[in-house]
Amino acid sequence: MNVILLGPPGAGKGTQAKRLEEKHRLIQLSTGDMLRAAVASGSDLGKKAKEIMDAGNLVPDDLMIAMISDRIDQPDCANGFILDGFPRTTPQAEALDRMLEEKGLKLHSVIEMKVQDEILVDRITGRYTCASCGAGYHERFQQPKVEGVCDVCGGTEFKRRSDDNAETVRSRLAAYHAQTAPILPYYAEKGVLKAIDGMTEIDRVTEQIEDALGAA
Repeated sequence: MNVILLGPPGAGKGTQAKRLEEKHRLIQLSTGDMLRAAVASGSDLGKKAKEIMDAGNLVPDDLMIAMISDRIDQPDCANGFILDGFPRTTPQAEALDRMLEEKGLKLHSVIEMKVQDEILVDRITGRYTCASCGAGYHERFQQPKVEGVCDVCGGTEFKRRSDDNAETVRSRLAAYHAQTAPILPYYAEKGVLKAIDGMTEIDRVTEQIEDALGAA
């Protein structure tokens, strides 16, 4: 089963991808992680990507598709994969389809997690993580059981992402609506797009995703 999770920053894609990994033994593919791994490996693709990024340029679509292609050829992706953060544009979606077709593979579901922008601003600006183990928390929705102490590792230092402020979040949301949202009609036309309510509680979102996958 090969799945794409779509939705704006802060919609909860990472949380739901982890649940899909555990239940269906799929592999979550983050293009950011793949880029870092390729660069660290010193492979030909990694060297090309590093050269482009060091020059301050965006990695071109053909290189990203080549990295995804190499990654899904690895044995741990035999049961399928979850793409999070790619594709972002219609040309990327088209290139991904061509690559999968060449391998005799297809997308089973493209799941759009719908969340209102102002809800997302509230979600993102309130989140923080344990500096030791990375466990995630939120000022209003998910505080540690003991104030100032991480539930997972007992750490007492926490941190926030520097870009988790309202102005930056709104800018990222605008970029999502301008670039990524137009690929929704592309997948709708192919009959693989399923929209779910991403504003309900986490377990209910998981149930909706499972229902959508079951209907694929």
